Amino acid sequence: MTAQIDEETPLLSENGKRQPTPLPWFQFSIVLFLQLAEPLTSQVIYPFAPQLIRDLGITQGDESRVGYYVGLMQSLFFLTQAFTVLHWSRISDRVGRKPVILTGLAGLSASMYCFGLSKTFWGLVLSRSLNGALNGNIGVIKSMMVELTDSTNISKAYAYMPIAWSTGGTLGPIIGGSLSRPADRFPNLFGHNEFLKKYPYFLPCAVPATFSALAWVVTYIFLKETVPAPIPISEFLGFKKEKTDFGLQEADESEDAIVTLSRTKNAQSTDELPESEQPLPLRSLLTPRVLIAAGNYASLSLVDISFRAIQPLFLSTPIHLGGLGLPPSMIGNLLSVFGILNGLFQVFFFAKINDYWGSKKVFVWGIASTIPVFASFPVINYLARHQGYSLAVWTAVGFQIVTSIVISLSYAIFIFIANASPNRASLGATNGLSQMSVSMMRAIGPAAANSLFSVSIAKGYMGGYFVYYVLLAIVGISLAIASLLPRHVDGR
Repeated sequence: MTAQIDEETPLLSENGKRQPTPLPWFQFSIVLFLQLAEPLTSQVIYPFAPQLIRDLGITQGDESRVGYYVGLMQSLFFLTQAFTVLHWSRISDRVGRKPVILTGLAGLSASMYCFGLSKTFWGLVLSRSLNGALNGNIGVIKSMMVELTDSTNISKAYAYMPIAWSTGGTLGPIIGGSLSRPADRFPNLFGHNEFLKKYPYFLPCAVPATFSALAWVVTYIFLKETVPAPIPISEFLGFKKEKTDFGLQEADESEDAIVTLSRTKNAQSTDELPESEQPLPLRSLLTPRVLIAAGNYASLSLVDISFRAIQPLFLSTPIHLGGLGLPPSMIGNLLSVFGILNGLFQVFFFAKINDYWGSKKVFVWGIASTIPVFASFPVINYLARHQGYSLAVWTAVGFQIVTSIVISLSYAIFIFIANASPNRASLGATNGLSQMSVSMMRAIGPAAANSLFSVSIAKGYMGGYFVYYVLLAIVGISLAIASLLPRHVDGR
């Protein structure tokens, strides 16, 4: 491909590399803003989820069973998302990214309001299931990020992507930990509010729900479509064709001319696009490059979500049972510290580290960092059993939080996925296929990890630490899968 050279602006730097294309900051900032909705809604429940299960009474006072129900509740979102995310992503390749994002934001908002109003475990199950089923935004937004960038600035763009997750990882736990049970925590302010006494977890759920509603408005007004020739929703749903056929029966010559012009325009925008610019069938996406990239993303997600699920459960479990025995407010503060540090690290160092070491090495080192992270759990509990809340305990907790930041480097896998897509018109389907496998792992991870945590405590396997040996074995398998990635993002 021959590049046109501008006389005043050099496209090549002195070492022969292309100058990075400036990011479209307004649209890019909107996408980052929209992405904040999902981590907020997912992270806000983590600090109070164990206490919520206890309050429902479903465990009948058996502390060892809390992990089962917390894991199930956390997994439901991803389980239902796994069944729908590929369909949402493929739909976005045809009708455009914007309508699908609007649908997802509306689903997030409505389901979080319902979650806060739920008084039974099955109410929580239904709310979380709707949350996952109606939300396909995570894959669609990644596709939009690729469409807003090129090969010269994609690593810079992905360096900013974790800002949303880090901000959500910071604000979500703070909101969940500080606003749960507000009538008890702030009696002077909410002590006489009967609604919040009846629904003690509505307030922390209402904050991300309202944010999602605000994000819907921002999307509708300001976000521009990135799919070149989206099909009108009315035509995609089959409404437009029926109305057109009915109208033709009684149309006069002028109406015939309008219909003909409309059909001609639509054909030019869809059917007559070059093959390289048309979405490919699903079978054509099942190439080795796509499958290897998706498989690595899935293994990373299993390791990452297992840690994120066990961490708050471990922190809330009494010390004598194998945890640290902290209240929801303290758990929220610790999780928010991670969010702040992770955000700063990603913004200032990810792009430089990725460009210097390469995406594969960065991915492998991110996976490997989970070895000391998982090994820290039994160390922290051992110190707490023998020393209480000593300086050594808090040092170990701090070490675990800081080390877990390195895991985020592995999300350089997004770059492999973007480059594995057969063409740009199939980005949505490629990301959707990857996200489907990831959602399956994220559905399995919390339920399996928390259940193993509970079994380890109840049966005393390996001193109650059996779960960590299993997770370390999974890390080893993930490192083996990572070795299949090509050395370079372009597949060489």
